[in-house]
Amino acid sequence: MQRICKTYKIYILMRTTFNRLRAVKDSLPHGSMDAIAAELGISGEEVRAYFNGEGNADYHLEPGFDGGIVDFSNTRILEVALRRAWETQNAL
Repeated sequence: MQRICKTYKIYILMRTTFNRLRAVKDSLPHGSMDAIAAELGISGEEVRAYFNGEGNADYHLEPGFDGGIVDFSNTRILEVALRRAWETQNAL
């Protein structure tokens, strides 16, 4: 049983709209893209592409209202961005 379970990948999907994703980006302070990239060990360009919707493998964009529907398969960049936005807002 354990062997079979290890072969399956389970994806937790999160949905939002593209405009809401952009609102998260807009709420981040200057320099956050590079700080998120450094924290996750990825390039700053990858983080920028994530928020610009440029061919990112971590989510799928479907046409629809409010810029389209975004289905995430990997939310780690979004989670760090939301934490940073929250910390910035609560620091004021």
